[in-house]
Amino acid sequence: MSYNIQTGIETRYYHHYLTRGWRHVLPHGSRADNLERIGGIIRGFDIVGLQEIDAGSLRSGFVNQTAYLAECADFPYWHFQTNRRIGQIARHSNGVLSRYRPLEVREHKLPGMIPGRGALVLRFGGPAESLDVILVHLALGRRTRLRQLAYIAELVNRNRHTVIMGDLNCLSDSRELRLLRDHTDLREPLHDLLTYPSWRPRRNIDHILVSSTLRVRAAEVLDYPLSDHLPITMEVSLPDDVVLVG
Repeated sequence: MSYNIQTGIETRYYHHYLTRGWRHVLPHGSRADNLERIGGIIRGFDIVGLQEIDAGSLRSGFVNQTAYLAECADFPYWHFQTNRRIGQIARHSNGVLSRYRPLEVREHKLPGMIPGRGALVLRFGGPAESLDVILVHLALGRRTRLRQLAYIAELVNRNRHTVIMGDLNCLSDSRELRLLRDHTDLREPLHDLLTYPSWRPRRNIDHILVSSTLRVRAAEVLDYPLSDHLPITMEVSLPDDVVLVG
C-alpha cells in the first residue's frame, strides 16, 4: 500500500485546506483519532509506504507518526526519512512499515532547487536475489520531477526486482512517468486509478510501479477518505528465488 496521510489531517472538502490549514503547524486532538483509523486500514498489508508523515514535532504532539502507526497496526519493522525540518514546528518525512525484516535501508536526497525531497530504499530477501522497495514523494514542479525521476531510474536499475511507490505528483501518461518507464523495465499494470482529491477523485498522482519480473495479481484504490489522498494498493507475487524473512 502507498498512502499520503497528510500528517493525519482528515480533509473532505476543498475549503478544509483553509479552515483546517492551521493543523499543519499546530497540534489538534482529532489527529490521534484519525491516525487510529488509518492504523486499522493498513493493518491488513505487508508493506506500507507513507507520505506526509511527521517524525515528531509540535504539530504532531512530538509523536513520530511512523512509530505510532507501526504500533497501532502491529508492524514489527518501521523506518522513516525526514526530508525537511522547520524548527520545532514540523518534521516532514516519509515512512515504511513492514512485516518483513529488511536487509538494508538507504536514504537518498533527491535533486531540486528547493531541498526537502527524498527516496527511502529498503532491500528485502537476498543475498542471491532481493527485492528493492523505493518510497518517494516527488516535487510539485515538472522540471524538478524530471530530474528526480532520472535519479530514481539509476536506483531502480541497480537491482533486478523493484517496486516503486508514492505520491509522484504526476499522471500515468505524463512526460515524467514516460521517462521513468523508458529508462527502466518498470511498468504500471493498471492506469487511471484515481486517488486525489479523496472526496471526489479526479487525478491519479499516487502510483505503484513494478519490475517486469514481478507478477501483479490485483491493484485498486481504497475508498477511505481519511486524508486528502486515497490509498492505492497492489498484490504482487514474487519470484521463487526472492524469499522475504519475517
